[in-house]
Amino acid sequence: MKESFDQQVALVTGAGSGIGLATAKAFAKAGAAVVLADMHEEAVRAAAEELMAGGRKALAVRCDVADEQQVAAMVEQTVSTFGRLDAAYNNAGVQSPAIETADADGEEFDRVHAINLRGVWNCMKYELRQMRRQGSGAIVNCSSIGGLVGLPGRAIYHASKYGVIGLTKSAALEYASKGIRINAVCPGTIETPMVEEMLAKEPDAMKDILRDQPIGRLGRPEEIAAAVLWLCGAGASFVIGHALVVDGGYTAH
Repeated sequence: MKESFDQQVALVTGAGSGIGLATAKAFAKAGAAVVLADMHEEAVRAAAEELMAGGRKALAVRCDVADEQQVAAMVEQTVSTFGRLDAAYNNAGVQSPAIETADADGEEFDRVHAINLRGVWNCMKYELRQMRRQGSGAIVNCSSIGGLVGLPGRAIYHASKYGVIGLTKSAALEYASKGIRINAVCPGTIETPMVEEMLAKEPDAMKDILRDQPIGRLGRPEEIAAAVLWLCGAGASFVIGHALVVDGGYTAH
């Protein structure tokens, strides 16, 4: 069953590469007008131009999700350009180097949480204000298998991703009766620039990943995009406050 997003408007953060870019392209292919937001303005501008050259409606916005004013402006620009907001995927996030908790740096904790957790809260806040006015909408927040399990050396990152699930579930309960559905997606290890950078610094990690993901490979960004579109679409109309795991079997152990 293919979801149609004709006449709808979708917003994707972290859309310059990886999962965000794949999801923005998937929304556009399904008929949505798409807003691609990212810190890297050149990347989203090039992606938006490519979509428009293919006959799609797209808008590139530079946005640091950790900055509440920039997020407010991003949503305002979305609505002023396309008139509404039907689906949002709050995907922007950063990884943190592996380090024992006792040796971790407070500035690194604040950096990761400003983007991964506060950034999701910032985005939800302004997306929900628009969706509340409309009386409809769907939001998917990007958590991780790191929001479901622990892993040595990853406490800072995992804490931020656990927080995303808490935000998602609580907000979902607030807006379920208002025509707005909020869920999360929990990707396993996906073939993205962020993961490639991590593997470059920690080359031995690939052996562990392939051992722990029973499917025996990295996930593809398009596989997460498909899950996001399903959560935002009519097929998931009874799904609220759920953290959907897309991890090649990692958490099935």
